[in-house]
Amino acid sequence: MQYKDFIDLDYVPKKDDVICDFFIEPKGISVREAAGGVAAESSIGTWTELKTEKSYVKKLQARVFKIEGNNVKIAYPIELFEFYNMPNIMSSIAGNIFGLKALKNLRLNDVIFPSKILKSFKGPKYGISGIRRIMKVYDRPLVGTIIKPKLGLRVEDHARVAYEAWVGGCDIVKDDENLSSQGFNPFKERVIKTLQKRDKAEKETGEKKVYMVNITAETKEMLKRAEYVLENGGEYIMIDIIMCGLSALQTVREQDFNLVIHGHRAGHATFTKNPKHGISMKVISKVARIIGVDQLHVGTVIGKMFETKKEVEENCLVLKMEMNGLNQVLPVASGGLHPGLVPALIEFFGKDFVIQAGGGIHGHRDGTSAGARAMRQAVDATLQGIALSEYAKKHKELETALKIWR
Repeated sequence: MQYKDFIDLDYVPKKDDVICDFFIEPKGISVREAAGGVAAESSIGTWTELKTEKSYVKKLQARVFKIEGNNVKIAYPIELFEFYNMPNIMSSIAGNIFGLKALKNLRLNDVIFPSKILKSFKGPKYGISGIRRIMKVYDRPLVGTIIKPKLGLRVEDHARVAYEAWVGGCDIVKDDENLSSQGFNPFKERVIKTLQKRDKAEKETGEKKVYMVNITAETKEMLKRAEYVLENGGEYIMIDIIMCGLSALQTVREQDFNLVIHGHRAGHATFTKNPKHGISMKVISKVARIIGVDQLHVGTVIGKMFETKKEVEENCLVLKMEMNGLNQVLPVASGGLHPGLVPALIEFFGKDFVIQAGGGIHGHRDGTSAGARAMRQAVDATLQGIALSEYAKKHKELETALKIWR
């Protein structure tokens, strides 16, 4: 079979086909030929005719069934994949094809997974509704922060900063993506002392508080760390899902720990930032949900991250859309956020998301607790329909925050 044999514009996808939406920018060949090459190389074909090919193999070929400009849709027979094996699936549809020298750019913009594949995965254990039950917060966005500086604090100072954030009004405190178990902040000691501060904050505020500890490591070590968090009364864990890999994430989810899994997307921009090449965050979000994260960073629209409004909307959509009964995933907005941005965030995200602010809380000139209070005040004002400038007249923490971050 040649590349052209993988093009069938009259083909009607079957309900069990895996459908991929690609952007293809060829180099030296037509889009049609390039599309056939992608379909061939990601299913049963290659660059030349084969003597090993058997007649029964042809039924497993991928088919290019739609070409609109540089946008191409390809259908893959479900028999090409091992169910319940996301690394296999993604290696097939997003593997060596990205290295073809006949392609200047190639981007996987979306994947539609059939029900037979979706039901082979567990998906989120908690999702939005489960997190709401744990937090006992139903009518507003959750407010969270990241310990800053992201690296360097000793355990005692780390726990103290977490406590100050909680008593100021944060629901969630989490580690940053590159804090694991360095010598200056060992994992086990950090878990114990920070959870002690969580308990103290809960008693003082009467609110539920959670600590999201980063367990990212080699897979067996991650399982040990997750168990340690659970044994010591923790309810949340965080995983750098890109760097750990899909199989490691699935291994943790398969243990069925009574722990909420927060997916951090550190490293995602290596795939997602170029709009013409790589893999979209939409696809990563969908795959993470299928495997089983409960909440996931999706971008902010505003703030310091690069995503467009459309991209973030698509990320949120795939976390919440009906998907074979999988629980909905809670979107997390993080990156350059501060109290002054809260009205725009709530207008865009609604109430079901996490406002995750680091510098926008710890950078408050009156300290972390004041920064957390300012963020909660901004949320309260917005939900009451009161302009932040007006609300700030009687809330000094918010007033100061609005002066710092104009």
